[in-house]
Amino acid sequence: MPENKITFGKIFWPSLLAIFIMSIIGLFIFVLIIGGIIGSFGEFGPKPLSIKNNTVLHMTLDGEIAEKSSSTFDPTSFNLNHTIGLSDLLFGIETAKNDDKVKGIFLEVGDLNCGYSSTREIRQALIDFKSSGKFIVAYNAGEVITQKEYYLSSVANEVYAFPSSAMEFFGLGAELMYFKNTLDKLDVEVEIIRGSNNDFKSAVEPFFRTDMSDSSRVQIERYLASMWEDIRQDISTERQVSILKLNDIAEKASIRRANDAVKLKLIDGVMYRDEVIDLISKKIGLDEDEDPEFQAFEKYARKKFYSEQTLTKKDDPNIAVILAEGEISTDGDGLTSKEICKLFQAVRKNSSIKTVVFRVNSPGGSALASDEIWREVVLTNKTKKVIVSMGDVAASGGYYISAPGTTIFAEPTTITGSIGVFGMIPYIGKMLENKLGITFDRAGTNAHAIMSLMKKLTPEELKMIQEEVDYTYMEFLNRVAVGRNLSVEQVNVIARGRVWTGRDALEIGLVDRLGGLHDAIQFASKKAGIKDKKVLYYPLKEEDMWQEILEDFEEENGDMVMTRSKLPEVLSSSYESLLRMSNRFGIQMRLPYEITIH
Repeated sequence: MPENKITFGKIFWPSLLAIFIMSIIGLFIFVLIIGGIIGSFGEFGPKPLSIKNNTVLHMTLDGEIAEKSSSTFDPTSFNLNHTIGLSDLLFGIETAKNDDKVKGIFLEVGDLNCGYSSTREIRQALIDFKSSGKFIVAYNAGEVITQKEYYLSSVANEVYAFPSSAMEFFGLGAELMYFKNTLDKLDVEVEIIRGSNNDFKSAVEPFFRTDMSDSSRVQIERYLASMWEDIRQDISTERQVSILKLNDIAEKASIRRANDAVKLKLIDGVMYRDEVIDLISKKIGLDEDEDPEFQAFEKYARKKFYSEQTLTKKDDPNIAVILAEGEISTDGDGLTSKEICKLFQAVRKNSSIKTVVFRVNSPGGSALASDEIWREVVLTNKTKKVIVSMGDVAASGGYYISAPGTTIFAEPTTITGSIGVFGMIPYIGKMLENKLGITFDRAGTNAHAIMSLMKKLTPEELKMIQEEVDYTYMEFLNRVAVGRNLSVEQVNVIARGRVWTGRDALEIGLVDRLGGLHDAIQFASKKAGIKDKKVLYYPLKEEDMWQEILEDFEEENGDMVMTRSKLPEVLSSSYESLLRMSNRFGIQMRLPYEITIH
């Protein structure tokens, strides 16, 4: 009896067809769902925000805070990746201060992901909000209340915490990662070229050292001490606990749990969340069985900001704010000269704009891209004065593009300076030969025709590159000298790749004033003689469709339905660091290291 055989084709082609049909059906259903949601926005876009009397804004800060808001949808994982913008937040707080329907803010701080300078700007805006007589109640929950989360919530009139939460208050520390031993095991060598006296430019140290150099340690310890002083001062002012007492608490690790913080008067009490809600109800005069009218602060801020920007765009704006954030490159993601140069050109062509605020939050990057942006700032300054506002970091290339500003603002905790240059050239030929057996041979018309990663540079070639790096460094010194009205010799003393805090930078002449974005806008307005401010932000603000969709889901289901899975922080940060390194070309003006501040 012949054996019945099932051929590959009989299984493969029907299966492929079934998968194809199911994919089409799935896509059709997805389009119907998304289309229905978008259709629910109405013919002319999202429905306007309606605020009731006695509203309490619920400000939940959990996740990344960037200079501008963004939402991206990943169809492969059905995840919505959302980032809230500092500009939206600050505008929302200022608007709420003058909104008669808003009685206060309920502040819940989660996994806050931003620098201390951004945190301080939010804090200062909330202090201004309190000046109106409205209240702020802060609640810290979660497994651990971090120091940065407490620093922000300490601005509130009343601060409460979950009864069993652990709490950190140990001072500031920095942790650096070094790769030399790993490179040695792989037989990878890295040629390091820094500006001739750039001993503080320690971005390259992880590739040829296993620990900090003396110069690196000096600058890290100094800026940590300066930041810690400002953080303690801010907490002391709001909590009425002395700076010395706060340092003693950190030194002795006196706070391990929220209850410890209550005893030391850093927190007003431990409560469950429902108890905090009841407390807020009493504050606005509600009966025991009545719930407060909460409005999501992010939605409030985003819609108010979008509405204001839409009107300003049509009503002859007189102040432009250009937002620049990320590692500097010519093109791609982050802070690119391609985009920023276009924004400056657009601002120069807009005859109604009288002055520009250039918001910089960048550790630097490409020397060429930095120079392209520098040129646009110089050109703009000839017709419209450019006021610079530094964020968490404006160092190396980030300082280079800031230097031409007529006035530079920085927060006390801003990381700035790092006036220096470096280059890195890996040699992987030895690794390929020893590990994989791959060898190379060469032929060329001239002595230096082949300069590749598979061939070690000769002393003459290294000298050539060193001269180029030194030339770029001298250009950097000259740019800063002209912008800051100093001699090249004066700049060289405070340069050498050294990092400074905003407070120290003020003393040595690298910045002019301490303050945030709001302060810079006020100053620019006054200098330009503008009485009725009409501020337009660049890139121009657009309605965020994906955020609208997310909020519709949240309102219907009561919680977030799209979340983003994460790698462990140490792995994701290391991966991103290596990815950025692989995308760097040419001579670099960059912050001298990548650190994690605890």
